[in-house]
Amino acid sequence: MRYTQSDSIKGFRHKGLERFFTAGSRSGIQPKHADRLRLILGRLNVSTTASDMDLPGLDLHELSGKRKGTWAVKVSGNWRVTFICAGKDVERVDYEDYH
Repeated sequence: MRYTQSDSIKGFRHKGLERFFTAGSRSGIQPKHADRLRLILGRLNVSTTASDMDLPGLDLHELSGKRKGTWAVKVSGNWRVTFICAGKDVERVDYEDYH
């Protein structure tokens, strides 16, 4: 399944994640995370607030310190998808191991 950037997601920091979102390319992401990332990105693309991502197992939380205002959901292990909500849009979507 491929998505377009016509809904909530307006920008990516991680180019591999952006290619996966727009073209279905697994180049640049861990292939074992593909199903989970597809679920997260699909939901993120229709979200209008960070709380829309508060689903069982995603462990939605706001980061602290200098990253306050950035939200994270769990992919696997230490891997997270992080994002910023700007009004009803989602920006700076990243795929990172920040622990």
